[in-house]
Amino acid sequence: MRVTNAPASRKRRKKMLQRASGFRLKRSKLYRYAKDAVYHGLQYAFRDRKAKKRSFRNLWQVRINAASRAAGMTYSRFIEGLKAAQVALDRKVLADLAATDNAAFLQLVDLAKNALKSKVAAAAKA
Repeated sequence: MRVTNAPASRKRRKKMLQRASGFRLKRSKLYRYAKDAVYHGLQYAFRDRKAKKRSFRNLWQVRINAASRAAGMTYSRFIEGLKAAQVALDRKVLADLAATDNAAFLQLVDLAKNALKSKVAAAAKA
């Protein structure tokens, strides 16, 4: 007697076709093409989970740069000043402050400027 493992095979194929629902044409109807499309989609998803982190960090940098330039400072000098002042806020929080709370962001800019001045003074003494 030949064993076909039919229930498990049917379940596996049905699950793959359900994952492919919403795809167009035979990619959602035929198992062979649906499997290829789903695997390709999973590769895109894996890649883009990483790309999403990069693109958000880039967006935060743009927002911080725009707000710091409006306050008379460049992005790189602002970040350098924050590190000199030992302010441990990440770029996500800084971008949110730049977009929503301008007064707090301006205080951070002043803090960074003062830290840079003291850093230059310490370097001149040495």
